Amino acid sequence: MGFFSFIVLLAIAYLLWRISDQMPDILFRLSEIQRDIAELRRRTESQAPAQPSQADAPAAADNATDSAGD
Repeated sequence: MGFFSFIVLLAIAYLLWRISDQMPDILFRLSEIQRDIAELRRRTESQAPAQPSQADAPAAADNATDSAGD
């Protein structure tokens, strides 16, 4: 039973070593994902206010030509 416990302990130690060995790569990938998500949010937030003002511009131009035509 002691030998089996030793083998299990070695397996756990190996798995923890492999996880800790990969941790910098995992953290880097997570930071890249967070950066991409933040960039997408900035793009959608910057485009959202611009769209109504572009939609208002043709309506204002139509009103200006209607007033000039009267």
